[in-house]
Amino acid sequence: MKTKPAIAAALLAASITFPGYTAETGSPVSSGTSALSGQPSKVHNRAVTMFAEGDRSALRLDERADDGLAWWPEAAFADGMIEFDVRGKDSFQKSFVGVAFHGLDKKTYDAVYFRPFNFRAGDPGRRNHAVQYIAQPIYTWQKLRSEQPEKYEKPVVPLPDPNGWFHVRIVVTHPEVKVFVNETAEPCLVVRQLSDRQTGWVGFWVGNGSGGDFANLKITPAPRNALRAE
Repeated sequence: MKTKPAIAAALLAASITFPGYTAETGSPVSSGTSALSGQPSKVHNRAVTMFAEGDRSALRLDERADDGLAWWPEAAFADGMIEFDVRGKDSFQKSFVGVAFHGLDKKTYDAVYFRPFNFRAGDPGRRNHAVQYIAQPIYTWQKLRSEQPEKYEKPVVPLPDPNGWFHVRIVVTHPEVKVFVNETAEPCLVVRQLSDRQTGWVGFWVGNGSGGDFANLKITPAPRNALRAE
């Protein structure tokens, strides 16, 4: 008999899909076919736990000092769409959850992440810091907030439950990145990438001292004929 973690891992593998084309080869992959394993093949500075919650299979990254990553390097992603469900918590400065993309290693990547503890903060300044774009290692959140305030971080509207699951859709058409939350028609964040990387790994990301729960990762590369001309 399979244990609950084994069942959760199998379910997560089925929920991680890569429809359309593989970014590496361009060869077609049938819609709904899993092209990624349930367990991330590269993990940095976090322990991974697989679990099931209702009909959702999920992955949990634990809380530790410094940033953490759970990578699928086989998902070489260029332009297209990244979707996933995520859950943080309403605990001040203890919940930073998101996704990294165009990654090269544990220190070099672009990322979009959320601060759930700011979603419903009474301070408008904190609410304006609900979603953030960064390009590591050069363009940290500290550098961007200091030099270009309010440009690479924005509020999330309508406000998600800071302790609940919410759905994220990130559309990348290099150099433009658009971030949508919970099926809204309008993006909550639109930025131009600050890195010159146009392809790389995809993985879940958590910030300093933060854990997080993730599920339903779906990566849809843009069709070849839809990619921008150089």
